[in-house]
Amino acid sequence: MIQEIATETEEATMEPTLRTMDQPGFHIPVMEKEVLEYLNPKAKDTVVDATVGTGGHALGLAHIIGPEGRLIGIDRDGESLSLARQRMQNFSKQCQWIQDDYRNLDHILESLRIREVDCIFFDLGISSYQLDNPSRGFSIKGEGPLDMRMDQRSYISAYDLINLLSQQELSSLLKNFGQERWHNRIARYLVLRRAQGPIESTKELSETILRAIPLQYQSHRIHPATRTFQAIRIAVNRELEALDIALDKSIDFLKMGARIGVIAFHSLEDRIVKEKFRSFAQKGRLKLIFKKPLGPSEEEMKSNPRSRSARFRVAERIQ
Repeated sequence: MIQEIATETEEATMEPTLRTMDQPGFHIPVMEKEVLEYLNPKAKDTVVDATVGTGGHALGLAHIIGPEGRLIGIDRDGESLSLARQRMQNFSKQCQWIQDDYRNLDHILESLRIREVDCIFFDLGISSYQLDNPSRGFSIKGEGPLDMRMDQRSYISAYDLINLLSQQELSSLLKNFGQERWHNRIARYLVLRRAQGPIESTKELSETILRAIPLQYQSHRIHPATRTFQAIRIAVNRELEALDIALDKSIDFLKMGARIGVIAFHSLEDRIVKEKFRSFAQKGRLKLIFKKPLGPSEEEMKSNPRSRSARFRVAERIQ
């Protein structure tokens, strides 16, 4: 069901303030300069931020499209949407906030009586706000419940998968969604550990993974549990399936000459985007703006290390 978060009534302005941009907890937008340049939004445009989060990219988009433009901000996370609304209160008249899964993009836009848009943007993965909040269960370092749900209204959590799936199912999940080399060992250790009692916290999960991976193969560059946590999160939220569906639906809502852009942080996500864009290009519906994805600058990676795996692809509708 689509849930629209009501907007404020005050006059929209064109200048974002430091207060709205720099409050603690807000996600730092990755490759913001490149997004605004290659999506090419203009004054009075209608744009969709399908993963609006706390409003990092949306703030720049709203600034460009101006008070006569229209920004549709979609996110599964109600807490993030509330922060985005707070962050962008000066742009409230041109923004609408929708708590829903972007796989339902067609129903969302149809309910708003929108038939075509000037650009659609996806920033995939998890936000700093979610990652840094231990109670959400995404963090490897902090201790929190095994949750990992983007939408707190969802029924299935990480706890359910970790404690209920068979060893074979866990192994397959870690291999397919996390590309984890040690998927068999980790699955076996998880089953052995939960035989002593349910695995209930991110700390317990992380410690079990560390015991499963031989010490000499544990990476010092990234936490050894990273791929497992990533795989579980993707499975809990059915992220790859949702992305595939959403990209198919997005093309039909783009005006001729309108653009769609996606930032992916995982090779499986990027592969879906690459293949989907290529397929539409071969059918003559899209034109690729650049053949290979753009990555963040060296300067951005130094100032925001979480941006280092970002890959940005853009296409334009031509038919």
